[in-house]
Amino acid sequence: MSEFDRLATMKLSSGVEWALHSCVTLSQSRDPVPAARLAELHGTPPAYLAKHLQALSRAGIVQSRAGQVGGYELTRPPAEISALEVVRAIDGDESAYRCTEIRQRGPLALPAERCQRPCAIARAMAAAEKAWADALRQVTIADLAARIDADSEGTAMAAVSRWLAVAR
Repeated sequence: MSEFDRLATMKLSSGVEWALHSCVTLSQSRDPVPAARLAELHGTPPAYLAKHLQALSRAGIVQSRAGQVGGYELTRPPAEISALEVVRAIDGDESAYRCTEIRQRGPLALPAERCQRPCAIARAMAAAEKAWADALRQVTIADLAARIDADSEGTAMAAVSRWLAVAR
């Protein structure tokens, strides 16, 4: 598959979805939440979710607390954590499009000195990726919690809080 095709069909890993939902869930808890409890709530494989929570921890988005009431918690208020931070913590920050300077190959190849600036395709892809990143940078975990709650007519976050409050 070419890089252009890969970008056109770019998909984020399922870990991004799980991590975003986990961060929204953590935003509703006053106490640390064990990884197994988050996995149970979201119906995700515990070991796989734990791997993503570790990536969030390395990125400074969550921290783990040891002990009988241990688990994960956000390191900052949810209004200070962007969706982009979570995406990059899970899937990395490598560009989705990599120009291979195809215009310098084949029978009509341009010499390198005529390729001093990125081509129109590379510029379009860079602009699209910047717009995508800017959009995710503007959405916070608090925004997502509020939108999820609005989508559920105000019941989702209360239900999560009640579920988390039930004895582990």
